[in-house]
This record gives sequence, structure tokens and C-alpha cells, in this order.
Amino acid sequence: MKQIYIFIFLIIISLNSFSQMRTGNAASDLSLPDINGNMVNLSGLKGKVVLLDFWASWCVPCRRNNPHLLKLYHKYHSKGLEIYGVSLDNDHDNWKEAVSQDHMEWIQVIDDKGWDASSALAYGVDMIPSSFLIDKCGVIRKVNVEGAPLESGIKHLLK
Repeated sequence: MKQIYIFIFLIIISLNSFSQMRTGNAASDLSLPDINGNMVNLSGLKGKVVLLDFWASWCVPCRRNNPHLLKLYHKYHSKGLEIYGVSLDNDHDNWKEAVSQDHMEWIQVIDDKGWDASSALAYGVDMIPSSFLIDKCGVIRKVNVEGAPLESGIKHLLK
């Protein structure tokens, strides 16, 4: 009987996490340190289209995606796009080196608790890269889109 209660509890936790990352929900605020140690609030970006990108320096698919994000950033930043990159790295030096190597010019913050990071838990992140396209009002509009669908979503939200 105890196992059934544990199973039900785990399902409830999973559903709560999933509900927070669904499209149409308000984005949960995050306040995390950037490379210089300054706290950067996600909510401070309201009024802009924001791509919330969870990644890590050791994540090969994340690193392969960074050149595409850089192109999008250069193309749409002046039109109102911001990227809020959240690293789940445990090692700050590895994180900073990856940011430099990949020329990640957008906002970079770190939540150095890995999979136990409060930001990852708040958004139900169970894989990286994971991304959330947030509109100017702070509402999640797309989850885990890449390539042409991501660019299309950005264009649509910038109108």
C-alpha cells in the first residue's frame, strides 16, 4: 500500500511540473547570477520576446544549438528578442569557458545545482537543451521548438 501512495505522489509531482511548462501559462520568474555575479530577473524582460534556454557546457546537443541561437540573436535582438540562457553546470569555470567559446552574447545565468536546480524544477526540465518561447506579456507560447519553427514563432511574437 505504501508503494501505491509513493507512486501517486510521484505522478502528482510530475503533473505539477508539466503544468508549469505548458503553453499558455505565465512564465515563472527566475532570479539567477550572471557571469559577473549580478542577479538577473527573468521578469525584468517583460515587454520583450524571450527565449528561455536551459543548457550546460557538457551537453553536446546544447553546444551544437548555440550557433543557431547566435544567428537568431543577431537577427532579432534589435527588434525585441532576448535570450535568457540558464546553465545547469556545477562548475562555473566550465560554464564561463563555454560561454566564451560559443560567443554567447545574450544573458547568461547559472543555477549550479544541476538537475536539482530550482529553475529546472520550476519549469519541469528533465532534459537539455530545453527552451521556452515567452511573449511580451510573460506567457509561454512554445516549448522545445528549434530551427525554422522557432524562428517562425519569434517572428510572429515580435509583430
